[in-house]
Amino acid sequence: MYTSPFLGSILRSHYPKTLRKKNGAILLRRMFRSFTRHFPEFLSNSPRFSVSGNVGRLRPHVEQRVLIGDEHCLRKLNTHNTSTSTNNTPHSAIPAAGLGFGCHLPPQNGFIAYLPKSWVPYAELVRFDKPTGTYYLFFPCLFSTLSAAPLGMPIANPINIMTTVGLFFAGSLVMRGAGCTINDLWDRNLDPHVERTRLRPIARGAVTAQNAIIFTGFQLLTGLGILVQFPAQCLLFGVPSLFLVAIYPLAKRVTNYPQFVLGLTFSWGAIMGFPALGLDLLVNHEALGVAVALYSSCVAWTVLYDMIYAHMDIKDDLAVGIKSIALRHEHNTKIILSCLAVTQVAFLAAAGAAGHFGPIFFLGSCGSAIISLGVMIWRVQLKDVKNCWWWFKNGCWITGGGISLGMIGEYLTQFWGLYDRKSASSIGMVEQCPPSEGL
Repeated sequence: MYTSPFLGSILRSHYPKTLRKKNGAILLRRMFRSFTRHFPEFLSNSPRFSVSGNVGRLRPHVEQRVLIGDEHCLRKLNTHNTSTSTNNTPHSAIPAAGLGFGCHLPPQNGFIAYLPKSWVPYAELVRFDKPTGTYYLFFPCLFSTLSAAPLGMPIANPINIMTTVGLFFAGSLVMRGAGCTINDLWDRNLDPHVERTRLRPIARGAVTAQNAIIFTGFQLLTGLGILVQFPAQCLLFGVPSLFLVAIYPLAKRVTNYPQFVLGLTFSWGAIMGFPALGLDLLVNHEALGVAVALYSSCVAWTVLYDMIYAHMDIKDDLAVGIKSIALRHEHNTKIILSCLAVTQVAFLAAAGAAGHFGPIFFLGSCGSAIISLGVMIWRVQLKDVKNCWWWFKNGCWITGGGISLGMIGEYLTQFWGLYDRKSASSIGMVEQCPPSEGL
């Protein structure tokens, strides 16, 4: 608990013992006047408040909850307190990264809450507490696996598909973490100035750049260990994606369309499912056509949802000079989103046509994508950060889940031969019809 030494000195210095006994009213008035003079000093040394200019402009730190034993946070807090009490620095001039508003409080629930304290910054660095990005990276892998399954000769069995999907999910979890670490290394001087990112582990100093680089190496080695579990051709297609992972953070500095680079990166899994199930894209032209169309569809989907995501940071991005498609098309965002949705569904349908998929795919996957994307674009409130986050987080499952269910239905229909039975039944009915007699 915080105690202030100056209150006792006020009583001892200004209020003789006789006065304190004889005239309580005068004592209270004089105490109040002295207290108002010393109150700013009291608040500037209190871990609960800071002062902006004078007593009449007090601002409680709603976010500032100091974790006992967090030496880094306390050290930065003490630095802020010293500057506030001596230089009377306005609150708005305090840097965001752990100073003044917002020392870090680790998650109190979920998986991270049970980890050792020293592991928490690294778990946050790979976004274990925010898995939506992992799901967005995983869905293209799932799409390609389900699309490739009916194209094999024979059709891939469900056990093989579930094993492949499990490996893809593990790879998505690891590689998304590696991508986040690389991104935070590039942005370590920008993140402290953005409200949403200022408390990330590297930005707040909980993980040093050197340790983050070493950690990235371990993640990449783990990802390589998962990759070698697939057929050898997956290594040929998988390694080039690391180049895109590395350059995406630079795209935010040189182009207004970094989301397109992110789309090329996050959609890479739309190619990987085909060699994972033994389809050689260099020889099988049917599979190549499906893969190219599916990859293009996923790129459009990534740009679409990340454009909504970018609207959460649009003010901070403008202030620090980060480029984004949301800034470039701030005033006609929904038109661009609609064009991206049409592009996504068109390429998804092209993938189905290239693979000769049946009506279940077009009704389930393409139909659900049209409905879910249309509702999202209609309902999303781009000026509301919480609303953008809700659609980004839940749109992953609404759109991605709908497309996946349609693909699962298409695969099971072909695996059980239902299309063949229907065709055979139709042919049999034609053969049983007697020819019409001529006049």
